[in-house]
Amino acid sequence: MEALPRPRAVLFDAYGTLFDVYSVGLLAEQLFPGQGERLALLWRDKQIEYTRLVSMSGRYRPFWELTRAGLRFAAQRLALPLDAAAEDRLMNQYRHLSAFPENREVLQALQRRGVRAGILSNGDPEMLAVAVKSAGFAELIDPVLSVHELRRYKTDPACYRLGAQALGLPERDILFVSSNGWDAIGATWAGFTTLWVNRAKLPLEQLDTHPTRIGTSLRDVLDFFPSA
Repeated sequence: MEALPRPRAVLFDAYGTLFDVYSVGLLAEQLFPGQGERLALLWRDKQIEYTRLVSMSGRYRPFWELTRAGLRFAAQRLALPLDAAAEDRLMNQYRHLSAFPENREVLQALQRRGVRAGILSNGDPEMLAVAVKSAGFAELIDPVLSVHELRRYKTDPACYRLGAQALGLPERDILFVSSNGWDAIGATWAGFTTLWVNRAKLPLEQLDTHPTRIGTSLRDVLDFFPSA
């Protein structure tokens, strides 16, 4: 097997990578029996679609607002009776998404190996702060970077440059980790060493670009940083 690059730091995408965006499906199923999974999937798809729409059109709106808009669309599309109370419960659940079970183990291992680990996310600063604190990762992740200051979303190249600027490293020396195939491709185009955590076993994006490595778990990050 070809030797892996030896990056000097890691940046994680947040939603879908560290935090399970589909964990809201459990509450959605309680509220709308038989429709929870469908609601969670459509909600996520519409949320990402809206980030692209407002970013490309120069009509930025914060990620929290787009998340709420995506929920409302998904509920209407599925003809679900989403009242204000149910909407608030689902949005609050999104603030406190479940972390994937291997995350803490991986983040602690990186810390022991002296590897700086941060986040670069579409999420608003407040959303990210709550998610990181709720998961108990505050002492394991630094910096926590949001694209909010740029008023545009990934995969705009300026969003990825935030990471290199914050870490003071060239992109090739940073491992960018995402479970979103489109995000891994965007970071690859931006010059990062990349790991696509393909938990859902999806096909590769057909854009003639391949991430540095494809894995199935966050544990694959550690292959880039062997212990001494």
